[in-house]
Amino acid sequence: MAKSYVCAGIASQEAYKLSMLAREGVVRVPTVFGLVTTSQSPFKEVLLIERLRGVSAEAPTRTPQRGETLIEQIIEGLLAWHRIDSHGHVGTVDSTQENKWPLWYQQRVEALWASVSHLQSAQLTQEDRTLLFRSRASLPSLFADFNDNSVLLHGNLSLRSLLKDPRSDQLLAMINPGTLLWGPREFELFRLWEKGMSEQLLFRYLQRAPVSESFLTRRGLYLLWESVSHLLHTGKLDRPAFEQAKRQLLPWLN
Repeated sequence: MAKSYVCAGIASQEAYKLSMLAREGVVRVPTVFGLVTTSQSPFKEVLLIERLRGVSAEAPTRTPQRGETLIEQIIEGLLAWHRIDSHGHVGTVDSTQENKWPLWYQQRVEALWASVSHLQSAQLTQEDRTLLFRSRASLPSLFADFNDNSVLLHGNLSLRSLLKDPRSDQLLAMINPGTLLWGPREFELFRLWEKGMSEQLLFRYLQRAPVSESFLTRRGLYLLWESVSHLLHTGKLDRPAFEQAKRQLLPWLN
């Protein structure tokens, strides 16, 4: 399968991330076959990876028991990666630094804020921009009691990034990882906000491997700024995710 990118470096980052996840994990990820860069305009990077058969984990399982088994398989796959400590490093594949997560995440928010402040988009209302400003100002209080190590992350966890066998409902693979390489486990979990199996997966993970209770104050923050990142990269705001982030975050803002 060929995945095409117009931004330089993204394909090579995904190739590195997939290789590392495969080496350190117990769940299958697509094998990387190669990377091709065009020499003529328009510029493209093409990542050649294994095409895996299966259906998204969004598809309902045939029985509730199969759903329980699938969730356990997903959690085992995640925990294998989450046991790999970063030894003090945080950041993306192409920009890893020795730093504390709250400081690194503040840098990320500042970069996104600078970009979105200059973005003329009717998709963001003045109320939306005020929310972004308030969340940015509340970062010190939201991270006041944060104390967690950074670990190896998939970085783009949702039911859409999980493949299962359509007949047996067994987990086949995890696909489409994010560029974040090292971060706290709570940053792996914030995308699991939708009702149904996504929320069940979150609760079951937290039963097996709890994170700080203050994650409840930050999950909306993560979802909010990832919605901004998605808008900047694609030109489209995920309004349902943005509104969910608002509901989660507003009670905790200064």
